Amino acid sequence: MRSAGLIGTLRAVAVAGVLALLPTAAAVGTAAAAESEPPSAAATTEVTISPVDLAGPAISTVKVTVTNAGPARMRSLTVSFGGPVGWAVQPSTVRVDGSLTAGASSDATFRIQVPEQRGGFTVRTFTATATYQGGDGLGSATATRTQRSGTPLARLADAYNNVAVTDESNTAPGDYDGEGNSFSAQKLADVGLRPGGTVDALGARLVWPNVPSGTRNNVTASGQAVTLNGSGSKLVFLGSGVTSGASGTATVYYTDGTSGTGTFGFPNWSFDPANAHGATLVASSDGRNRPSGYGNAGIKYRVFAHSIPLDPAKQVDFVVLPSNGNIHLFDMAVAP
Repeated sequence: MRSAGLIGTLRAVAVAGVLALLPTAAAVGTAAAAESEPPSAAATTEVTISPVDLAGPAISTVKVTVTNAGPARMRSLTVSFGGPVGWAVQPSTVRVDGSLTAGASSDATFRIQVPEQRGGFTVRTFTATATYQGGDGLGSATATRTQRSGTPLARLADAYNNVAVTDESNTAPGDYDGEGNSFSAQKLADVGLRPGGTVDALGARLVWPNVPSGTRNNVTASGQAVTLNGSGSKLVFLGSGVTSGASGTATVYYTDGTSGTGTFGFPNWSFDPANAHGATLVASSDGRNRPSGYGNAGIKYRVFAHSIPLDPAKQVDFVVLPSNGNIHLFDMAVAP
């Protein structure tokens, strides 16, 4: 592959060689596509990834373009490209012949094996990295491109898949913990958690699920994507855990195509310390409903709040929940 703008004078090569000896540092390149990350203000070398055809099973061709926006000639340019785990790429690395003058661009072409498209919503990430000498003197630049398939759920209630609350007169439908146990609707009401009622926690106004007892009213997290609008400093989750391993990472996607992640967790709904995983206790109800009826009086069964940070300058588009079924969510909301 030949690059545009190749100039071969000995004087230019010598100058580029001297500039290549300047100290180097990590750089993040730009990805100009609408769904790619915005350019870093500190970077000058630009890396862009063409759209990937996701209509598999097929072999898709992807073009990675590197533009030398630095003052010096760019030499020894190597471009690597990769997609989701398990997606084969050929070749994995392309070495670009010659050199690039300031402002010149070069393309590297890759072929990626796209599997059969699955139903539901998915976000797939592709990454390209350019390494070089000269150019902006930084030595490397990276760009990522995210592409979506399907549509996020319109609201968290559309993801309800578990019965967490039952009436003491009919406990049979409950199965919050996988053993047929559930919160008592009466005891939750005693501590202020009623269907459709508001819950103020960690600066957010949340809502207790407005559904009848004995019906699905919470989400066991398994990577569901849910639409959520607003801007603020943090995203607050209302829920509790089953077992002591109820933690995971949520990903927030913004309307400008960028994203951020945050890790949170909840204590087990009973017995764990109330501040486990850094959570905040919201309410404690007395006892629980078992398949045989109400019981375990004197033991507290609890609901918690936790949060992850947001970029307050951006508008939230949707949230991808953690992939951990031990995390149970009743609501989530943006806090100022």
